[in-house]
Amino acid sequence: MGNCALGGHVVTTEKNGVVQLKGLGLSEFPPDLRKLSGCLRGLDLSDNQIERVPPAAIKMFAQLTGLRLDGNRLVCLPDELCSLSRLESLSVRGNLLGELPSAFGRLSALRTLDLSGNRLRALPPQLCGLQSLEVVDLSRNQIREVPGYVGAMQMVELNLNQNWIAQISPRVARCPRLRVLRLERNWLELVTLPPGLLRDSRLCLLALGGNLFDLKELEEMDGYDGYLAMCEAARGDVALMRSLLL
Repeated sequence: MGNCALGGHVVTTEKNGVVQLKGLGLSEFPPDLRKLSGCLRGLDLSDNQIERVPPAAIKMFAQLTGLRLDGNRLVCLPDELCSLSRLESLSVRGNLLGELPSAFGRLSALRTLDLSGNRLRALPPQLCGLQSLEVVDLSRNQIREVPGYVGAMQMVELNLNQNWIAQISPRVARCPRLRVLRLERNWLELVTLPPGLLRDSRLCLLALGGNLFDLKELEEMDGYDGYLAMCEAARGDVALMRSLLL
């Protein structure tokens, strides 16, 4: 992509700080984007054929708050990405990622993270260091368990649908802010669900459809009545907020 092709996007960036280069058949990170490093706040390079994010280029975008790289051919992310201290939203859905950079926990402003449709085999431990994290989508990966360190994670919503999960650590109930946990279409049996999952957690939505047990069996679990009460309270809070906005 040359200067002429990027020209219209330069004007757009100067107005709202966002560049969208989605579905243009790009095979590499456009080098001309470096000229926008001082004003670029949002960048969408989804649905291209990009295989790598050049380290020297990405670290220049210190003002970036939103980055979308969905539907490319990325096998890894550079460590330099972790220097984007203002990044609030990162979406790398539908790539070939097998792991995250070791310094990923430095993304202190990150609030939403979409890594669905990749090749992750484990819940990334780097997420433990992200104190601002709210929504994490890890659906359609190859994750086999929910490990003990999940109890140190701060997200409000965690999507683990369509993985290979057969084990859940009891520490999931200790997630201080977790309200929504999606585990649909995995390999869970009722006996593998931690006894305190409903009793000790603050979940108001637990999605378990498509596993190896009948959902009606959940009604026999300790804490189910309290879980229902939490769900009703959550729905009441949402209804109240909507009424205040009208």
